[in-house]
Amino acid sequence: MGKRPLDLESFPRRAQYELYRGYANPYAGLTVNVDITDFLAGLRRRGAPFFLGFCWCVTRAANAVPAFRLRLSEEGIAEYDFCPASVTLALPDESYCYCKLPDAESFGEYLPLALAAKEAALRAARMEDEEDVDSLLFVTSTPWLSFTQIVHPLPQPADSNPRIAWGRYFSQEGKTLIPVSVLCHHALVDGRQIAAFFAALERELAALS
Repeated sequence: MGKRPLDLESFPRRAQYELYRGYANPYAGLTVNVDITDFLAGLRRRGAPFFLGFCWCVTRAANAVPAFRLRLSEEGIAEYDFCPASVTLALPDESYCYCKLPDAESFGEYLPLALAAKEAALRAARMEDEEDVDSLLFVTSTPWLSFTQIVHPLPQPADSNPRIAWGRYFSQEGKTLIPVSVLCHHALVDGRQIAAFFAALERELAALS
C-alpha cells in the first residue's frame, strides 16, 4: 500500500498528537445503531452474503475519512492511500483466524475475490496478518448477540489501527438496526472523524441498496 509521511508542523491535531501518543490507553470510540433496512433488502436481491457486503461498506467508509488512514510511525505520522480490512473468521473448533480482504473498483469485482480470500484463509487458519500490518483496518463481528459496548484486547505499546466491530442486527420500530463500534487512536482521530465515518457508512449502505 502506498504511504507518505505527514508534515507534523502543519498537522491540525499536533497538540492532541503530542498529548495522546504517550498514553498507555490512548483510544477513543463510539457505538452507534445503524439502519440497515434497505441495505438488507438490496443484499437479498443480489443474493450476496451479509458479512462480506457489510465489510465492503465499512472498508469504503473508513477509507473515505483521511484520519482513518493515518498511522503513528517512528518518524511521526504516515498516511496510507488505502487501508484494507483484516477480518476475523470463525473456525469449526470455535477458534478464529485472520483474513485480509481485497480491494476492488466495484462490489461486483470485490465479491468473488473476497469469497476466494475467505476460503483460502479458512484453509490456512492463520493468526498472523500479512505484511505491513500498520496499513490494516481491524474488523470483527459478534453475530450471536447485539451489544451496546464492546471491549477489545489492545497491545502494549499501543498501535494506531482503527478497530471496527458490529453485532447481531435487530428490529426496532419497523426498522432493522445493527450496533457498530469504532475504536481509534485519539492522537489521530476524535469524535468529528468518527461521526464522518458513520455518515460515510450510511452513504455506502445506501449505494449498495
